Amino acid sequence: MTADDSVRGRGFTVGVALLVGAGTTVTGVWSLGWPHSFAELVDFPQHEHFLHDIGAFQLGLGALLLLACVWHDAMATALAATLVANAVHTVNHAMDLDHGGKWWHIAVLAAITAAVAAALALRLRLLGGVTGGVTAATRPELAPFVRQKTVLLTTYRKDGRPGSTPVSIAVDGGTAYIRSFEKAVKTRRLRNNPAVRIAPSTGLGNRPGPGLGARLRRLEHGSAEERRARRMLRTKYPVLHGAVVPFTHRVARRKTGRTVHFAVVDVEAGAAADAGAGVQPDAR
Repeated sequence: MTADDSVRGRGFTVGVALLVGAGTTVTGVWSLGWPHSFAELVDFPQHEHFLHDIGAFQLGLGALLLLACVWHDAMATALAATLVANAVHTVNHAMDLDHGGKWWHIAVLAAITAAVAAALALRLRLLGGVTGGVTAATRPELAPFVRQKTVLLTTYRKDGRPGSTPVSIAVDGGTAYIRSFEKAVKTRRLRNNPAVRIAPSTGLGNRPGPGLGARLRRLEHGSAEERRARRMLRTKYPVLHGAVVPFTHRVARRKTGRTVHFAVVDVEAGAAADAGAGVQPDAR
């Protein structure tokens, strides 16, 4: 199979999953919100609770297909879809108690829902909050960043003073990629001094952990390497960098300038424990 065949095959499978997932979700909402109308269409008996349950399980199937298009972890995807279906199923039993069932049915379903929610939260924590696809690092210094969701990127002003910004990072073997925009403060700093420090952090750039020193090399616009950087970021962050960031950059193009990408190069051997210490994020 050629690369083009692979791309077309993935496009077809994702397209089918999106279409069927959206249709299944709509069916679930219909069966939940307007059970009698749905029953008339499909010629089902007018049993409100069973129709509500059909809606719950249709929502679960819809969530499974839609999440599978953007999440790369099978366990997290299955747990999330099960959580959707079982949570709605539990609510159905509570609301339809006058139609039948026992209170302990609700308690059992609620306990199962809570267990699934806890398992999903733990799974997401083990994944570092990254549900997209990642590539293994061939350099040990980059290994901690494979599943790191956000890093604190420290760049330097002309007078040497540091300034930091939380950014996303995608590791690709022996290098890693970072995205910014043309008029960002960090992009202007990098024109004068490509030296940086990269440290794991929270989404807001707080609590930076041990990091490392490196240099950032700006990728030529439209080059094969820039296209790869886009793909790696989109794969790791399918919603954020697959949709949200490209959309916001496009809408605000006059203010921000075009999107730019950098490769992390000249990584220092060994992670420096003091990376990011005492540096506060600029939020720019």
